[in-house]
Amino acid sequence: MSVKLLDNKAFYGFRVRRTVAGKLYQEYFSLKTGGSRLEGKKKKEIEKEALARDVVLEAQQKRYLDETKEDRCFKSDGTVRGISYLLKTEKSGNLTPIFQVGVASKVENKTVCTSFSLNAHGSDDAWNRAVEAYAKHKTIRKNTKLYQRLLKAMPNVS
Repeated sequence: MSVKLLDNKAFYGFRVRRTVAGKLYQEYFSLKTGGSRLEGKKKKEIEKEALARDVVLEAQQKRYLDETKEDRCFKSDGTVRGISYLLKTEKSGNLTPIFQVGVASKVENKTVCTSFSLNAHGSDDAWNRAVEAYAKHKTIRKNTKLYQRLLKAMPNVS
């Protein structure tokens, strides 16, 4: 929820703030009238207005995210945003090729980072595992065209 009660010298009331399609919406609902603070029923009415506005913005935000999900998965060069091919330096000094997945997880509500070794799994299996982890955290189902497109976007690792 993005409704917050602000109580400071400058303002007393609710602030609704959400970003929709890259645009920040920030709206204020004052709990003061004629210099005095609103309490009880009037305060609850203003809070309901703020919550209702947040519900509208949240619906717009979700719709935008759903509509642009596929575009946000890929970089302009066609590679997957959030899966990188890297050469990891081991403690021994050896270089190990890996696919590293680093994404903001919708499942765990935090940034998740994991990697899959090409030496341990082979390049195709490591890529499949990386895409599977990516899809899990981005809530992309395996039976979708987007998932198939992700699988085909494996970078050249020769």
